[in-house]
Amino acid sequence: KRADGTIVFNVYYSEKGKKTKIDEILRACKKEGVKVTEDILLKAFRVFEKQSEVDYFINRNAKEFLKEQFNIWLYQYVFSGESEWTEKRIRQLQTLQNIAFKIIDFISQFEDELVKIWNKPKFVVNSNYVITLDRIADKNIQLVERILNHPKFGEQIKEWKELGIVSDVFNKNQILDNKLTGKELKKECQHLPIDTKYFKDIELEILGSFEDLDNVLDGWLIKSESYQALNTILPKFREKVQTIYADPPFNKEQDADYFYSVKYKDATWITLLENRLWLAKNILNNKGSIFVRCDYNGNMYVRLLLKHIFREENFRNEIILRKVNYQGTNVQGRFNPAHDLLYFCNKEKSESIFSVVFKERGREPRWVNAVSPKENKERNVIFISGRKFIAPKDHHWRFSQKKFDKLHGEGRIRIKDDYKYVDVFGNKQTGIPQYLESELTPLDSNWTDISGYSFGWKFPTENSEILLKRVIESTSNEEAIVMDFFLGSGTTIAVAHKLKRKWIGVEMGEHFHTIILPRMKKVLAGERSGISKEINWQGGGFFKYYELEQYEDTLRKVKYEDSTFFENPYEDPYNQYVFMRDLKMLETLEIDYENDKIKVDLAKLYPTIDIAETLSNLLGKWIKKITPEYVEFEDGEKINTKELDYKLIKPLIWW
Repeated sequence: KRADGTIVFNVYYSEKGKKTKIDEILRACKKEGVKVTEDILLKAFRVFEKQSEVDYFINRNAKEFLKEQFNIWLYQYVFSGESEWTEKRIRQLQTLQNIAFKIIDFISQFEDELVKIWNKPKFVVNSNYVITLDRIADKNIQLVERILNHPKFGEQIKEWKELGIVSDVFNKNQILDNKLTGKELKKECQHLPIDTKYFKDIELEILGSFEDLDNVLDGWLIKSESYQALNTILPKFREKVQTIYADPPFNKEQDADYFYSVKYKDATWITLLENRLWLAKNILNNKGSIFVRCDYNGNMYVRLLLKHIFREENFRNEIILRKVNYQGTNVQGRFNPAHDLLYFCNKEKSESIFSVVFKERGREPRWVNAVSPKENKERNVIFISGRKFIAPKDHHWRFSQKKFDKLHGEGRIRIKDDYKYVDVFGNKQTGIPQYLESELTPLDSNWTDISGYSFGWKFPTENSEILLKRVIESTSNEEAIVMDFFLGSGTTIAVAHKLKRKWIGVEMGEHFHTIILPRMKKVLAGERSGISKEINWQGGGFFKYYELEQYEDTLRKVKYEDSTFFENPYEDPYNQYVFMRDLKMLETLEIDYENDKIKVDLAKLYPTIDIAETLSNLLGKWIKKITPEYVEFEDGEKINTKELDYKLIKPLIWW
């Protein structure tokens, strides 16, 4: 409780999703002599939750927007029946406009300040790494022993048991074997995932085992609202991502979670997507592709939006997905919605990567005449076992001579001797080559042969792994980066990891800790769900997870002066107040007048700040090495993290 009577609550996010009960808070308040009712508390918490969960609409140019609206009003006023057009009346209207514009200039500063806070780069906090034991053992088996003997290793084992990775009777003595050549990691324990949150005192030693840290990471898992994450990591990942999959909240009025009038629901939803898709485009490399999933509530908007941002010529497909929540006869007055849509765009079609994906044919292969429609002089004649065949009229041979030879060698070419036809030269022929269809057929845009959703992780809109396998395999190669900034249950990054791609996942919900992070730890441990059996996934990996400072966090931390600009009758109040005079986050700086230095103490803002990752995002440089004193980047630049140059971090603390 502050001296002025204001009650301040510190909010901490629980990894287990635990919430403090209202009656517990009321008892604590009463104990401290604070009078507050349950209704007041609930109202305050509802407002806070909205601030934390809702993507607010921020007008990027408030001044122009408000002036435009005023001019529209003035135009309507003038032409709505006003009949007195004296010089005096015209001057009155001009004066009214001048006053209105001054007021707009003044109040637009507040909106502009919010835009700057929204768009400022965000600090990285609460970062940890997850790495399997084999990765550490390959570098330093003695370090594995230190981890096993660490005071908090019991907490790590407890987590493994809760995740079902090890049995209830598992203990640390089952991890290493004593060989003649020394200690060795047992095969069945190679992929046990170590979370460095339990070993913060030796985390840098673990990371120090790797010479090129960011390049050996398999992925980055980020807890953040999607726009702020994309905007913050853009310098680091600009044009580095190969494939993006986005499954945004569907445009459903009944489930709308927007703070403002639902009359603007469509516009709001489109704006939410548009802002993020522009950033996503800059993160994609020129060979890259993006897939956006939606249903009938938003398909018309998504398609137009993608064509606008990625250009018409780069729009590739509208893919049909099968829904699983079939409602049968429960749907009244219409046909049951049985599919979703997946839109596929390239960034640059001429440079894009695409690999044909095959699916099972669904029936026994058949013998088919080896011809295609329309004549083609280059494929009029082929030879099979020395016999010459001329293509039928208005047709050409389906394959090149080389392909015919290959299929013939595989026993997939035969001659149907009783087949008669007229060839391209008008001559009668008997006998036509046929080929045996393969058991697989190239995938088209109808993906209803697989389920679009699955339910393995108890998440209501969990994308199926087989769906993401098709997306990722068709548009990326191994080691390429795959991204999902509406991560949901984490399917995209789970599949990307299993397919040996690097990945970036962004999610703002509390299920980041309760579903996604546990899921990825199980993936590293070699879990066997989804596509694991099909591709023989065994486990292993190394990724980083962290949180980003959010817009609401900045608002709570930032310092603004109390102004008395309306109390001075000799100054123009509309020009007195400017945000450039405010402290904002400059309290992190301490001036050392004796040594003529400015010290930076970011811990004043966030005790758990990750300076290395914050600088990596800010400067757009990948991390090579982290030590207690400095961070070294890929270009060889070293920055002393104990004596930061305030100019370097200025965009983070003052704007």
